[in-house]
Amino acid sequence: MSENAGDRAEQARQPVQPNPWGPAQAPPAPPAPGLPGHDPAAWLMYQRQLQFQLRQRKAVEDAAARAANSMWHRIRPAEAAPVRTVTLVAVLAAGLATAAFLGDGVGPGLLLAALPAMAAAYVSARAAGRKARPWTLLWAAGCVALLAVPALRDSAWPSTLAVLAAVLLAALALHGTRRWPGVLLAPVGFLGSAVAGVGWAWAGIRARGGGVGRERWLPVAKAVVVGVALLLVFGGLFASADAAFADLLGGLVPDVSVGEGPLRTLLFLGGTLLALATARTAAAPHRWDRIKSRPGKARSRLEWSLPLILLDLLFAGFNAVQLAVLFGGYDKVLESTGLSHAEYARQGFWQLLWATVFVLAVIALALRWAPRGTPGDRRLVRAVLGTLCLLTLVVVASAVRRMELYVDAYGLTRLRLSVVTMELWLGLVIVLLMAAGAVGRRRLARAVAGSAAAAVLAFGLLSPDALIAENSVTRYQQEGKIDLAYLRGLSADAAPALDRLPEPRRSCALMGIRDDLRQAGDLPWYATSLGQYRAREILRARPVTASRSECVGLGAYGSRHE
Repeated sequence: MSENAGDRAEQARQPVQPNPWGPAQAPPAPPAPGLPGHDPAAWLMYQRQLQFQLRQRKAVEDAAARAANSMWHRIRPAEAAPVRTVTLVAVLAAGLATAAFLGDGVGPGLLLAALPAMAAAYVSARAAGRKARPWTLLWAAGCVALLAVPALRDSAWPSTLAVLAAVLLAALALHGTRRWPGVLLAPVGFLGSAVAGVGWAWAGIRARGGGVGRERWLPVAKAVVVGVALLLVFGGLFASADAAFADLLGGLVPDVSVGEGPLRTLLFLGGTLLALATARTAAAPHRWDRIKSRPGKARSRLEWSLPLILLDLLFAGFNAVQLAVLFGGYDKVLESTGLSHAEYARQGFWQLLWATVFVLAVIALALRWAPRGTPGDRRLVRAVLGTLCLLTLVVVASAVRRMELYVDAYGLTRLRLSVVTMELWLGLVIVLLMAAGAVGRRRLARAVAGSAAAAVLAFGLLSPDALIAENSVTRYQQEGKIDLAYLRGLSADAAPALDRLPEPRRSCALMGIRDDLRQAGDLPWYATSLGQYRAREILRARPVTASRSECVGLGAYGSRHE
């Protein structure tokens, strides 16, 4: 082996040092000191350039390290697997179902439009190698149940809450999150997935434009086109041959007119985009659980516990007064204060509601700064906060009791029913906090989210307007008091209870529901809720008979409700 070959072999064994400035930017090195042609000024300039470029390289490396450790880099979804043909078909079906079933209103059609999107998400998740876990199945079942609320109830406000809660559960199911950042931010992930989903689907479509992909999807597309053509031809022939079959077919098939084209197009695009966002999230979800929150600085026992113990004493004093009033009777309190039952109840309910909300904020901050160095510290935290939670539950009971008195005096309304439901749910959250203090906070975020969805589901299934109508009818039968003007504004869910009123009050109470149903017209089955169907049957069997003048005399057009 020659000398040059030996040098090259030795150089090959040495590790290659990276050039910090790249070959094109490397400054020419002048002769070093002690070598012929050395120029001190040129050598000093070279050293300065070298130091400057090294600082530049360090700045670039630091920026790259910060970007790699940034929050966005940590939560960014992984690369999604190529979209499957079944997913594209399900997304298309979701868009078509949205355009067909939601153009006339929200009812069973909402759930029918969501089912293809769920199928697309399931196929995408399986293609990505994701497996369904128990919590995922629970969130998915809750999402389906919440989307069934608009199919059962006509009232818009519980249905809207149910749809929003269904979006939250869908985000939790798709992201698989289990910590507070994921619970709060998971729905936001749909926005990024909607943008990425378009490119993801387009890449899949282009990949199927020729070659093997075309051989797989083209026969399916041809079969679908031929099948639709056969259904149209023979369906039209059978419909023209038999009036009963034509009526059945007309009720089952959406009636799409040319004038509804822009609306149906927007619905199709919106449904397709939402289905794509769902499928893309299932294939590559955001990793919200990687968001790290720094724990607060632990305080000393005295600094941490003294304010909370004082708060416990304040709550204990207030609850002692509440118990004294409860067992001593309200008459003595009302006599001393000069307030009526309703005024006493109304005076304190909202304050107690806000007190419950503020307690939850205090507990969250207290847990952040709690001493946690020794077992004694942890026992102190559990004792102080556990006492505060127990005392807060008494406050919740007092607030609910006050609202009960107010309802007894003035009747039930949507606002009163909503806020008392909120107060009861806050009490449930406090119970969950107590359970987390005993067994650990690992499942607390998911338990709170699940309790909120369950409360919304129960709120919708119990039909708030039906409960209000039932309460009003019972109150009229017992006390002869009724606010017909308020009842006229209820939805069709209240019709079965209002139908029990005697005439002409029955007709006056149902007059608003009748007018709303007339204005809505004859809706197809997929846009008609169970509440609307029952109301139409009631009004068809027993129409409204009272005149407007009779209802005006009974106060149906001027609310006396307090």
